[in-house]
Amino acid sequence: MKSEREVKNGGVEEERDAKRKRVIERSNDHDVEEAENEQKKDNGVAELDDNEDDDADASKGGKRSRRVEVRRDCPYLDTVNRQVLDFDFERFCSVSLSNLNVYACLVCGKYFQGRSQKSHAYTHSLEAGHHVYINLLTEKVYCLPDSYEINDPSLDDIRHVLNPRFSRAQVEELDRNKQWSRALDGSDYLPGMVGLNNIQKTEFVNVTIQSLMRVTPLRNFFLIPENYQHCKSTLVHRFGELTRKIWHARNFKGQVSPHEFLQAVMKASKKRFRIGQQSDPVEFMSWLLNTLHMDLRTSKDASSIIHQCFQGELEVVREYQGNENKEISRMPFLMLGLDLPPPPLFKDVMEKNIIPQVALFDLLKKFDGETVTEVVRPRLARMRYRVTKSPPYLMFHMVRFKKNNFFKEKNPTLVNFPVKDMELRDYIPSLPTAAEGEKTCTKYNLIANIVHDGKPEDGYFRVFVQRKSQELWYEMQDLHVAETLPQMVELSEAYMQIYELQEE
Repeated sequence: MKSEREVKNGGVEEERDAKRKRVIERSNDHDVEEAENEQKKDNGVAELDDNEDDDADASKGGKRSRRVEVRRDCPYLDTVNRQVLDFDFERFCSVSLSNLNVYACLVCGKYFQGRSQKSHAYTHSLEAGHHVYINLLTEKVYCLPDSYEINDPSLDDIRHVLNPRFSRAQVEELDRNKQWSRALDGSDYLPGMVGLNNIQKTEFVNVTIQSLMRVTPLRNFFLIPENYQHCKSTLVHRFGELTRKIWHARNFKGQVSPHEFLQAVMKASKKRFRIGQQSDPVEFMSWLLNTLHMDLRTSKDASSIIHQCFQGELEVVREYQGNENKEISRMPFLMLGLDLPPPPLFKDVMEKNIIPQVALFDLLKKFDGETVTEVVRPRLARMRYRVTKSPPYLMFHMVRFKKNNFFKEKNPTLVNFPVKDMELRDYIPSLPTAAEGEKTCTKYNLIANIVHDGKPEDGYFRVFVQRKSQELWYEMQDLHVAETLPQMVELSEAYMQIYELQEE
């Protein structure tokens, strides 16, 4: 006979064994369910993407797994309106102003967040009857409120406009392309020669961007995102996106709005350059090139595509009064400042101010190593400059504006400069000569010329740029793009120029 204690212990052990069996069976069922899920994935049933989306389920503390059906046929594809699609602006939900998980309605062009049953996109699909949405990050297209993914090749053109792509072979052919593209409204445009929208007093940004788009190595570098995928700078990626949109041949319209790039500029410059306030293109160019270089370099002493294109070297000789010793130093430069002669104070017999002219040859004597330039700050000194290394792309800045205690003055002096075949050695004889047996080309061609028109405070900037495929010149001012004669380039009040070294 078993005692009561032994009977109770035996019952407890039986219950424990039964529990163990149930746990093992559940784990086996879970493994089977996971295997079924993997099989369904192989059969074309896609899991819900990770950046989604069940806001309601997450708020309740539960986690529900949903699967998204992928379909090729959708009855609402004919409602897609490409005329209203504009992906140039910041990707924020038009209701919640959130930039997380944003979808664009392909019927009205507005941005909405999420696609779950309590999301703004889902609500918009019910209220407005708009059913086709694209995720701005993953580029997947969904039909709401049915919530299935649409896999249709007819939507690839929208994906290309949302995120333009270039292969290395396409990049190499850009400067040889003579074909025009056609926008949805029927207007023709040239890839790379599109107008930029002036959001509010931002022409100083537009002329700078249009000038940099003519620098071939810089453009080619930013057209392929893999070249700077290691960089975490928002400014670098926004500049790359803007470059790809300007040179994209399948745009829906013939102009681009640099809105996202301007937002990145405002943040990176701590509102030194901002929308609604006119600034100087020279200051913006200097800041932009230095900031891009700092963000792109992988180490403190590393180079970047910026320095490979624009960096040259100067030898500076300082002589202080009362000190016979000379201080000789070498310093890098990205841009050379050229001092204009002062304008005449008197008027002619017609009671009009005489507009003087000066040759670029005379201005470049400042860097021949012999001409003396007197400076006052930080202390009175006599300076001599000599260019010891000329970069592949040479930038000149004509110092036209001067500020005093009362107002801003503009020097109207016209600069006579060559458009083609500028032999730098004739302007700066002190350039180092090539070693025996080597050929060094020092001829430059003008590719961009930023000019200023009007009064110092109320004037505006425009730019002349060259199209290499046909060697034609275009005048660009915001959305205005028109072909012009090379002679018109020389008659303008040049403010900043970019010259390209000829290939040997």
